[in-house]
Amino acid sequence: MTLEEMEARIVRYGDLRPCKTAFIDAHTPGSNQKENFTIIGGGVSESPDQHVHIRETPGFNIGAAGQPPKCRNSLHVHRTAEVFFVLKGRWRFFWGRWGNAGEVVLEEGDIINIPTGIFRGFENIGTDYGMIMAILGGDDAGGGVVWAPQVIEDARDHGLVLGSNGKLYDSKKGQSLPEGVAPMALLTDEELKVFPEPTTAEVVPNYVARYWDLMALSDRQPAKVIGADGVLKDRPGFEVEMLSRNSVPEGSYSVDRHEVLMPVRGHWRLTWDGGHTVLNPGDTAAIPPGLKHSLSPSMTGEASLYRVYNTDDAAGATGRLLS
Repeated sequence: MTLEEMEARIVRYGDLRPCKTAFIDAHTPGSNQKENFTIIGGGVSESPDQHVHIRETPGFNIGAAGQPPKCRNSLHVHRTAEVFFVLKGRWRFFWGRWGNAGEVVLEEGDIINIPTGIFRGFENIGTDYGMIMAILGGDDAGGGVVWAPQVIEDARDHGLVLGSNGKLYDSKKGQSLPEGVAPMALLTDEELKVFPEPTTAEVVPNYVARYWDLMALSDRQPAKVIGADGVLKDRPGFEVEMLSRNSVPEGSYSVDRHEVLMPVRGHWRLTWDGGHTVLNPGDTAAIPPGLKHSLSPSMTGEASLYRVYNTDDAAGATGRLLS
């Protein structure tokens, strides 16, 4: 593989192209400054303006959300896994029909595997622009999201209508629903009863892992973060590990699965037969199956990255190993 071919599989943080109209709350005050990024796969964006960096998916999608302070992402539900780790800033994740069933604050490097089937949102509570990186289960990321009824109503009041076809129409731009396309139906009170309201005591121990704990666990080997035997026990169609300076495999290695590298701290030298490059925090590298390569921190100091593999498990509801 040439350097040019490898670079085509790397999305650099500085090259990320945001979409500010990705979702139905793009005009709603408090949510109208958020930016959505689709890095690998189309994600769940509802906008034709969304740029997709790498379309080929390895069984999961990689994305990101960037938001200034006090900006929030509205309450919605995913059908497959939605995993976030904090790259920059301080973030509050909250859940429940009205967002008041529970909440947790995550710092840089922390990771959360948000349970499927519950309404969730998140907010930048830091003092500067923040970024969270996302892993979404399935090649089609579950086919989209389901919004809390109040989110759809608020959006309509600010000029955005979501069609039953899953596409957004902006009345401020003179757009209207095409003939034969109805507005997205609101969930009824009866339908809303099936959405659980887990407590923080249920969510935090089973779905949240802290950066410094994972760094400690990676002192001699990669720390298994999400997987059947991970800190967060789950099988969402992918596995997540954390590597630090002391747990990098010695020499070159290859795997028969797709491997995605996502640095958190430090700078990482990636070497393969054909070239080498350096990965930086916020970069995403898609390593193809069977490629022999090596990783090593390229400078002294703190170094960490999340490594994601696809598995043979079908993408679907998370938390199946907890029941």
